[in-house]
Amino acid sequence: MFGSIGFSEIMVLFVIALLIFGPRKLPEIARSVGQAMREFKKAGEEVSRSLEEPVDEVRERLYQMDEEQRWRS
Repeated sequence: MFGSIGFSEIMVLFVIALLIFGPRKLPEIARSVGQAMREFKKAGEEVSRSLEEPVDEVRERLYQMDEEQRWRS
């Protein structure tokens, strides 16, 4: 998930964040980051869906045209 970042690097980042923001603010920041990631994923899925729908329509039209050509031959 984190690529080449190991457990010790994650722990160092966590300790630095704890020192900078404090124990009271850290859960709030983590919650905000989680919500932002969830919204980003949701937006990406919506973009994918909006791009897939026209492609599916074109694919269906091409299939119908191909079927019509077969019946004409």
